[in-house]
Amino acid sequence: MNITRRGILQGSTVVAAAASSGAMGAGRADRTERWGLYEIALTGPASGNPFDDVRVSATFTCDGRPVRVPGFYDGDGTYRVRFSPPDLGLWRWTTTSNATALDGQTGSVRAVEPGRGNHGPVRVTRDGFHFVHADGTPYRQIGTTSYSWALQSDAKCAQTLATLRASPFNKMRMCVFPNVPSAVTDPFVRTGPGAANWDPARFDVAYFRRFEDRIRALCDQGIQADIILYHPYDEKRGYSDMTRADDERYLRYVAARWGAYRNVWWSMANEYDAIKSKSVADWDHLFGVLVAADPHDRLRSIHQINTYYDHRKPWITHASVQNGAAVLDDNRAELHRTMTGKPVIFDEVCYEGNSTKRWGNLTGEEMTERFWWATVGGTYVGHSETTEPNRNADFSWLGQGGSLAGTSAPRLAFLKRIMEEGPGTGIDAIQPWWGYHLGGQEYAWYLRYFGQEKPDVWQVRLPGKGPESLKRYHLDIIDTWNMTIDRADGHFSMARASDYDVHDFNRPSIALPGRPYMAIRMVAV
Repeated sequence: MNITRRGILQGSTVVAAAASSGAMGAGRADRTERWGLYEIALTGPASGNPFDDVRVSATFTCDGRPVRVPGFYDGDGTYRVRFSPPDLGLWRWTTTSNATALDGQTGSVRAVEPGRGNHGPVRVTRDGFHFVHADGTPYRQIGTTSYSWALQSDAKCAQTLATLRASPFNKMRMCVFPNVPSAVTDPFVRTGPGAANWDPARFDVAYFRRFEDRIRALCDQGIQADIILYHPYDEKRGYSDMTRADDERYLRYVAARWGAYRNVWWSMANEYDAIKSKSVADWDHLFGVLVAADPHDRLRSIHQINTYYDHRKPWITHASVQNGAAVLDDNRAELHRTMTGKPVIFDEVCYEGNSTKRWGNLTGEEMTERFWWATVGGTYVGHSETTEPNRNADFSWLGQGGSLAGTSAPRLAFLKRIMEEGPGTGIDAIQPWWGYHLGGQEYAWYLRYFGQEKPDVWQVRLPGKGPESLKRYHLDIIDTWNMTIDRADGHFSMARASDYDVHDFNRPSIALPGRPYMAIRMVAV
């Protein structure tokens, strides 16, 4: 039987093997990194409507563990099954299909040690409030949003990727369907002129192929692709107003096509409650479809404009929240985490920029401040920027990508460094009900942020009862805007101050410079 190979893609992100039929041959193409992407390509029926008429999947088995992976139609009679091995070892596969040409094909792939930069997909930590890569590497989310960047010209997309390489951002929120002027706008085959003339039963495979090239490019740069599946702003095309059957077909297609990329996250919708054609019961149903279609079990969320979705539902892995006021102090941010029992990302907190809209004119200081308050509250924030010469956000970073003009990104890189130097388990709010305004890990690492206050002194007082609270600490004074860290002389040796607090009798306070956006870090020695 004829066998073809697709080779190794950039940066060892993907090792892909393809077979038209029959068993896989021996050789390097039968090896892929753990958490890489392995692909089977098969030739089958091209007549009728293969998106509806043909079903294909492959069951991969290693050490008695089966994983059934749905396939998809990629045009011109080609069907693909994409698999990301979760474990090392030899995975044998067999295809199942209602089309004879695709049924009963067999082969194998050996999952080998991941290469440099491949830490596996991001998961929720065992404590339920933070993120970690599959290999145990902590993931400190500093995300951004550029809704239709992936739908712009190749040159504009290249500019966006270059900007990301020089930025701190490790997650990109991005729409499948266009919401601003874009170079490509038709995910479905068109049936005539006019925005609403398209066939939801036939995907434009070139559109989806182009989009996944952007997913893969982000993966090569170590950036998570937070894929927004629906939104209410598609210029009356109606992509988010499909029937249930059409929605199900779409979700199964994107899950089969993109779910094996280890950097994929699913955002079911941006501002879901502004899509009036769907009820909460509809969204619940669609989450069930997505979960069933995604054997790789990627992270899942949904984003609101006014009405919070119940993030406690079991198919939600983390809360994606729009709320700028909740990150104006640490306690309000922390309450979201307490109520959901899951990691919280405030993916939209208004944007840095010069927009005439109230949601798009934060200063760099205001954007940075929101990240710091959320961090102390044990949560995470997403950035974007609306700066544009004509003050039209559609053509800014938020809408189309390109370059950044704001002042927050370098400060967020500085915060990311602070986070990465912090507790391996993540930064948690410490006794938030009692007004300490401290984040970190009790008895080991503390962070106190002052925001727009301008204190010239801070009483060095920590919560703690038992002997484990009587530690010595070094103390750093951090200027979060000027990005400086100054170590205070000596140490602070804690002794009992009350039934609930400790302090150093010899050094009860520390002088501060009386500027805004200062922070204190204390680390046990």
